[in-house]
Amino acid sequence: MEWKASHILVKQRGLAEELLKKIRQGARFEAIARDFSTCPSKSKGGDLGWFGSGKMVPAFEAAVKRLGTGAVSNVVSTQFGFHIIKLTGKR
Repeated sequence: MEWKASHILVKQRGLAEELLKKIRQGARFEAIARDFSTCPSKSKGGDLGWFGSGKMVPAFEAAVKRLGTGAVSNVVSTQFGFHIIKLTGKR
């Protein structure tokens, strides 16, 4: 199985929670990623492309596996910071 996902990465949990609230209220995920994410993927609206099992840190991968296509995760904590993940494809 491979997944395609986008994410927003920030350093503070409080900011991640605030951004997630905005997304759930209708803000565009890609626009929030471009404006706030600290990951280089922000220039692509957070798009990480396709990846297989074992390519992402365990907490990130576990969150992706629980999502349906088009769904947005709760805040996910990893050693890199706090992520909001959107699953955009499965194959």
